[in-house]
Amino acid sequence: MGCRVPGLRHVMTTIGIIGAGHIGSALARAFSGLGYDVAIANSRGPETLADLVAELGPTLTAATAQDAAAAADIAVVTIPLSALKDVPVQPLAGKIVLDTNNYYFERDGHIDALDRGETTTSQLLQDHLPASKVVKAFNQILAPDINTTGLPAGTPDRRALGTASDHEDGIEFITGVYDALGYDTVSAGPLSESWRLERDRPAYVTRQTADELRANLAIASRLP
Repeated sequence: MGCRVPGLRHVMTTIGIIGAGHIGSALARAFSGLGYDVAIANSRGPETLADLVAELGPTLTAATAQDAAAAADIAVVTIPLSALKDVPVQPLAGKIVLDTNNYYFERDGHIDALDRGETTTSQLLQDHLPASKVVKAFNQILAPDINTTGLPAGTPDRRALGTASDHEDGIEFITGVYDALGYDTVSAGPLSESWRLERDRPAYVTRQTADELRANLAIASRLP
């Protein structure tokens, strides 16, 4: 099916989602609603995704991570940070990869470079996927809100979501997706600044307008 994101109709048709938790499942619904075909994978095997496939119908295919990555024109990585090493590398080369991750040391274990503020979660994924175009996205919104809190462009108090990337075409893509889902976009800049969007910072899971989000990014502390 064709993508309904303005200006991107002929660029890609399939979204490959690696991770089928709350965020991954919500994004499967979101991208399916935008007219994309979606291939989604989890760590337990395609057969465990039967309910989601039944809900979304023929636009959704349950797959292995390798197959979802290979099928993807655009990919989403939405798995625990401790599992990043399991993300397929070669099939994602040259592709935009949306990264929804946040660092939860209680879940992931302590990572010294993150604890010291020397890198970001998205930079870790970019390091793992050196030939891909990593884009921070959907990390500072709760899963139930993704498909329920968007508003038409120009609506007063329209919610804004943040992003960051070292790649302009990645920013262009996520800006179109956010707008199609009912959100304004604010970029924090390159991946090195993506920490401003993460856990325990002012912008995290807060319902905010674009102006409010810019202000919250500006006042964030590197080590919360």
